[in-house]
Amino acid sequence: MRVAIIGGGPGGLYAAALLKRLDPTREVTVWERNAPDVTFGFGVVLSDETLGGIEHADPVVYRALQRDFVRWDDIDIVHRGVTHRSGGHGFAALGRRRLLAILHERCRSLGVDLRFSTGAPHPDTLSAEYDLVIAADGVNSTTRAAHAEVFGPRVTTHRCRYIWLAADFAFDAFRFEIAETEHGVMQLHGYPYAADASTVIVEMREEVWKAAGFGELGTDESIERCAKIFTDALRGRPLHSNNSAWTTFRTVVNHRWSHGNVVLLGDAAHTAHFSIGSGTKLAVEDALALAACLREQPTLATALAAYEEERKPVVASTQRAARASLEWFENLRLHLGRPPRQFAFDLLTRSRRVTHDNLRLRDAHFTEAVEREFGCPPGTPPMFTPFRLRGLTLRNRVVVSPMDMYSATDGVPGDFHLVHLGARALGGAGLVMTEMVCVSEEGRITPGCAGLYTGGQAEAWRRVTDFVHTQAPGTAIGVQLGHSGRKGSTKLMWEGMDEPLPHGNWPLVAASPLPYKPGGQTPRQLSRAQLTDIREQFTSAAWRAAGAGFDLLELHCAHGYLLSGFLSPLTNRRTDAYGGSPERRLRFPLEVFDAVRAVWPAERPMTVRISATDWAEGGTTAEDAVEIARAFAAHGADAIDVSTGQVVAEERPEFGRSYQTPFADRIRQEAGVPVIAVGAISSWDDVNSLILAGRTDLCALGRPHLYDPHWTLHAAAEQGYEGPGVVWPAPYRAGSRRPQTGRTDVPKPRLTLDG
Repeated sequence: MRVAIIGGGPGGLYAAALLKRLDPTREVTVWERNAPDVTFGFGVVLSDETLGGIEHADPVVYRALQRDFVRWDDIDIVHRGVTHRSGGHGFAALGRRRLLAILHERCRSLGVDLRFSTGAPHPDTLSAEYDLVIAADGVNSTTRAAHAEVFGPRVTTHRCRYIWLAADFAFDAFRFEIAETEHGVMQLHGYPYAADASTVIVEMREEVWKAAGFGELGTDESIERCAKIFTDALRGRPLHSNNSAWTTFRTVVNHRWSHGNVVLLGDAAHTAHFSIGSGTKLAVEDALALAACLREQPTLATALAAYEEERKPVVASTQRAARASLEWFENLRLHLGRPPRQFAFDLLTRSRRVTHDNLRLRDAHFTEAVEREFGCPPGTPPMFTPFRLRGLTLRNRVVVSPMDMYSATDGVPGDFHLVHLGARALGGAGLVMTEMVCVSEEGRITPGCAGLYTGGQAEAWRRVTDFVHTQAPGTAIGVQLGHSGRKGSTKLMWEGMDEPLPHGNWPLVAASPLPYKPGGQTPRQLSRAQLTDIREQFTSAAWRAAGAGFDLLELHCAHGYLLSGFLSPLTNRRTDAYGGSPERRLRFPLEVFDAVRAVWPAERPMTVRISATDWAEGGTTAEDAVEIARAFAAHGADAIDVSTGQVVAEERPEFGRSYQTPFADRIRQEAGVPVIAVGAISSWDDVNSLILAGRTDLCALGRPHLYDPHWTLHAAAEQGYEGPGVVWPAPYRAGSRRPQTGRTDVPKPRLTLDG
């Protein structure tokens, strides 16, 4: 096999060494347009996981790296003059030039043809002359650009400017330092990569960079100014440049990674923000996986397909974590008001890769100090601390999220609802929410939706609330009131979600006459008189809910249902007093809220669920959501339940673990109102992390409670918690100890070769 590699960075060089080592008969050529010692940046951080892969695949390279690595365990976070140190993290770094020199030496010893200061021929030329072409030509990949129609790249440019620099001394920890200047917030990321040298990255939002005048300064002047701003961190020493320039980070995602015999590797295929130290790590891991797949698969085509199939999910997960970290730093100003130790915890857990549980394992002293400041009694996980909303005190922070069951008959909840909600109340959550309960027959989503528009329905709900209060004392039960709007008259979810009924349809109403989906029913635009009628339907339902014994009422203003349809500019095209400006779009939802609040008992809390973004161009944005939340809070909302999307069918959500929580965090910080976070929160570790970091006050979980009605009880058992934040029903106490599990063997290393 003849192999051409475009790009002599760590990923390309390591791929060359591995491929030659696996089969010395291969002819491997690397083209690098720069000289051997020319590179940007200074230090490279590699994880223990990546080093383990290198050790097994090429002990020679591993031993050479090991001799030069600087290792440390601590992270320092400096915020408003206070430094908090967290240990046990385990980093290894070395100079980028030294890493390249080690890989150069290894490639030469194996017989790889290294061609420096030489631009590679066009990818099509190489593809015709070589059996395999590996494009490791970086974020500005010309190979990717040459076949963009096949690779399908998406490049996203982000909001911060940053510059790679170096200091001539070694930090004794990974250091994050925040500078609040007259121009805005700036941050320093610093870490040692040699006994006498550290990488220093200075970062700030674009508008801060401009306001501070960096755009008008030369490189030397910029570096001097950065050194003055962070003089304490640098101990008064200067900063140094290495082809340094201010730039903005770009996230690269490709639909495909290979085209014929050409394959992308490293930054050419994907990028992940430097704040989680992943660029070189991902490139090296790509090289390991590609070499393994070429060894294991019978043909080149199957090998490249296996490589892409293996690496894409890993990279996607890393990119989600990197995106969360990147956005945390982009929105750093929102986090500054937290107490210094909580701020440090928030920073450490920003990517969701580090969580409350594994941080407690790394540094129990630090984590316990954060818990004490938060108010956790000894031995109490954050999720089991109480939370007060108006006259209601929830004994823990877990909410069973509203989930439509589509199992009512003529709007009347039956035995299914009693068992469904009763089981979850027995399962230990602090608050159990009903599904969206409709305020009128015409306001149902499907024929199976529950309602509160008749006395019989209220009596049936009373049966459920009585069970919860009697059999699960200490658990609160809340009702979510809503009207389907243009998303009504559809099939049951499992028969075809959002699909119109084949017969028996009822007329729909909405803010504007826009169908939810092409071919769906077009709703009638509500007149002023009809708005009054619907407002009265909400108040009547709220009055019945109070009589039925619910502890909390939530107004559903999300997911494209009627009230949500007024809030979004994509669904509200009215030209009267209820459309146009954000204030006018808010008018009817606020009128309904005020009317409901007037009949809902004063001591019982009211919350509002909103969609904090429509995930569609021209729709509600995160900035809009803050103003919506402020408006409801000003009218007396006790908390905002922050969901996203489902407003328009053409949405493009960015799914991922806890993907909606940043919207809740932003509303909590900017609007100053308690929030309920939702969206792919699946573990008790996530709940503890989000609560303790101050990103949310409550966590609502849906699917985990479908999988396990006793999710909260089991979370307590798995953490060894037996305090007042969760109570096992007497008949269940025998099951309060976690059962033993079978043995799980650790998989063997992926690619192991003889030394």
